[in-house]
Amino acid sequence: MPKIRKTLIKCVSHAYDTLIKRKKAFAKDTNVPRRCYFYTHLKEEKSMKKLIERRAGLVVLLNSMLEAVKTENRAFTEEEAKKFDETEAEIRQLDATIKAEERAKGIADLPAPQAAPKAEQLTQEQIEERAFADFIGGKITEMRAGEQNIDWTNGASTVPTTIAKRIIDAAVDMCPILAGAEVYHEKGTLKIPKWTKANSTHDVTVAYATEFTPLTADSGKFTSVDLGGYLAGALVLIGKSVINSSAINVTNFVINKIAEKVAQFLEQELLKGSGSSAAQGATKTSNVVTTGTALAIGLDDLIALQAAVKQKYQKNSCWTMTSNTFTALKQLKDGDNRPLIQPDVTAEFPFRLLGKPVHLSDNMDEIGGNKLAVLYGDYSGLSVNFREDIGIEVLREAYHTQHAIGIDAWFEFDSKVTDEQKLAVLKIKAS
Repeated sequence: MPKIRKTLIKCVSHAYDTLIKRKKAFAKDTNVPRRCYFYTHLKEEKSMKKLIERRAGLVVLLNSMLEAVKTENRAFTEEEAKKFDETEAEIRQLDATIKAEERAKGIADLPAPQAAPKAEQLTQEQIEERAFADFIGGKITEMRAGEQNIDWTNGASTVPTTIAKRIIDAAVDMCPILAGAEVYHEKGTLKIPKWTKANSTHDVTVAYATEFTPLTADSGKFTSVDLGGYLAGALVLIGKSVINSSAINVTNFVINKIAEKVAQFLEQELLKGSGSSAAQGATKTSNVVTTGTALAIGLDDLIALQAAVKQKYQKNSCWTMTSNTFTALKQLKDGDNRPLIQPDVTAEFPFRLLGKPVHLSDNMDEIGGNKLAVLYGDYSGLSVNFREDIGIEVLREAYHTQHAIGIDAWFEFDSKVTDEQKLAVLKIKAS
């Protein structure tokens, strides 16, 4: 019996040591949530403990059977031999099960494999912008077929449509008259129909009538305003030191620079034009109001100019003038000695004149004899035709000796006033 007691104590001690080791391993484990880990391992420990206790009991049984035959100095009976074999077989099965659980626990305690990070998903616009910035910086971006539509040839590249579109959008934001005009995109000559009187006495009229009395027939006529295309271009040089600066977004910088130049040119042409063989500006409207006083603008002149635009077109109307003209008008006061131009901090434009917003442009005439100093009306009375989208090219080699790159912009456009009732211009009396 002492041997049986020793064996039992040894088995229980082994089971206790195993439990202590696992608790220590648990204390070091930081990869598993504590609550989940605790309950999962608690169940595992209980299951393992039962197996160990069962095995220890079977070992005690075998030892007691052996001690019995030794004490009695005899052999196993057939029944005892069968019982011994069954007990030994069960112990071996328990050993295999315990080892299997130990291996399984070791696998379960390994950290779970991390999913591979997903590849960055880029839109077509992002792909083209990245390739554009890389080319300007002197790098050729490797892209799979179809991912970009940039053609690299002879040190130059045609800018992709997404970049060109952003340049156009930025130019529109910088040029209010382009934003408000009627814009078309026709390859050939665009004919815009225009309704006019047939002559000074003939036009379609509406009048009272009586039964059995024929209506008097009369008619106006359709004419057309033709918009063709005049080629225009701009070249912008950008230093490589600016491009190489990590603090600057190259794509945005280039877009804003080109858009600024295009907007300045278009504002000049769409407001004043450059003659008969070029685009015609909004100030070429036939709806002209002349000031009552020479070389000056009075309140009555502004009221008359505003009234020259039909009521139905007043909603989107605005004033356009230079900063100097604006300063002169700010000194004008109404009958109650209040300034005509009032600040408006709640609207898009900071000042309003006679209830309408004021645009400032250096491309308008200053106050002077026979000058067209103030434009009033709805910009949609001007029609603009772009024969094709703006084409942009980046020139790297041409300006290499200047440590710069060139970016040129080409486009064909034309503009004319197509609705005289929407636009009116104030002409300054000379004397």
